[in-house]
Amino acid sequence: MCDESQNDRQMREIWQGQPTEGVRMSVEQIQASAGSFQRNIQWRNAREYVAAIAVVVFFGWEYSRTPDLPARIGFGLMIAGMFYMVWVLLSRGSGRPLPEDAGRSSFIEFQRSELVRQRDLLRGVWRWYLGPLIPGLAVLLATSFNHAIQAGHAFPVVFVALFGVLVAAVFVGIAMLNGKAARKLQRQIDELDEAGR
Repeated sequence: MCDESQNDRQMREIWQGQPTEGVRMSVEQIQASAGSFQRNIQWRNAREYVAAIAVVVFFGWEYSRTPDLPARIGFGLMIAGMFYMVWVLLSRGSGRPLPEDAGRSSFIEFQRSELVRQRDLLRGVWRWYLGPLIPGLAVLLATSFNHAIQAGHAFPVVFVALFGVLVAAVFVGIAMLNGKAARKLQRQIDELDEAGR
């Protein structure tokens, strides 16, 4: 294998040392991207609100039907967890209106701040989305487990344990999906940073 000639090496260094021009995005592209992102956030939040209403109605109905105090505590904790999740989504996860007649740098700053807000929200999914549901689920699972043991049937005990494992797997899956979405948002932030240079 022959060594690279001095001339070839110098040419390669000159070529590699040239300044590169970053990706340039127009105001219209940034505005369109920001508008699309805001609509996606609105639809995501609407789905979460509908799901939260369904969960609150279901657990509220179960709360009103059962005389069992531990089960009522579990249902109440689930409802409280859902209210907390909705509050966080409303206060920290709602999209903000696009600035009107802003320049390129203002749109970049706006879109970047929105991406950062949503990325941070997704990264903290255990604190505001999954975590607040764990106490209620734990109480309900423990109550079901206790009832199954008192009834003396092995199958319900196994069923409750398997259900607990399934819920844990779903929670881990949700956390992983949110982590993946947060990494995607980070890539978009990096692209905007490049476009803003």
